[in-house]
Amino acid sequence: MADGIVARRIGLVTGANRGIGLAICRQLASNGVTVLLGARDAAAGEQAAAALRAEGLDIQSIRIDTADPQSFESARDFLAHKLGHLDILVNNIGMGFDWGHTAADVPMRLLRETFEINFFSLVDLTQRLLPLIRLSHAGRIVNHSSAIGSLARRADQAAWSEGDWPLAYSASKTALNAFTLHLACALRDTRIKVNAAHPGVVRTDPNPQGLICPEEGARTAVALALLPEEGPTGGFFHLGDAIAL
Repeated sequence: MADGIVARRIGLVTGANRGIGLAICRQLASNGVTVLLGARDAAAGEQAAAALRAEGLDIQSIRIDTADPQSFESARDFLAHKLGHLDILVNNIGMGFDWGHTAADVPMRLLRETFEINFFSLVDLTQRLLPLIRLSHAGRIVNHSSAIGSLARRADQAAWSEGDWPLAYSASKTALNAFTLHLACALRDTRIKVNAAHPGVVRTDPNPQGLICPEEGARTAVALALLPEEGPTGGFFHLGDAIAL
């Protein structure tokens, strides 16, 4: 391994060729991290990475497609053979398909598809890369969740008048929060910290009515990815504030 690579932290961000993921890549690289920009479409990923390299940032693209587990294997092999370890994993991939439905009528197809992308594939990728994260001196795993995954918030019946939440999306994020907590517990005797981040209501292509820009939405995940040794693990945060699971 080259000395320059050894001296720098290595991070992988999934779903990163646009929006929040792209902003996370930019902010991590600006903090001295060598960033692998994960994207489902290799050409789109390389185009985004090239734009960030033009800003003087240390970025390269890598294909990560939730519909193709072989891309997970290829990413793991690249990291193992070319870089040797992984310091930061930001699981940013997430989709919502059921905003027009409630728990009373969400189609099973949408429920399964949402969990496959937002939960099952994320757990799969994390487990495959975990041996490389264990080699880091300060491994960090950040799962991009959502405040509507908080069971504590939904259990507050005083807030039910605000309306229904889409079951598939919110429940997939609840499951993601559970994975975050259980993984942090499983890794409690290591130097790895595992946390979930709520980005806020961000303006993106799927959500043009968002309240904040992607750069602002990236801040929580980036802070958790760069946590110092005394930082928390097993938590759910937004801009430094804890959110009840």
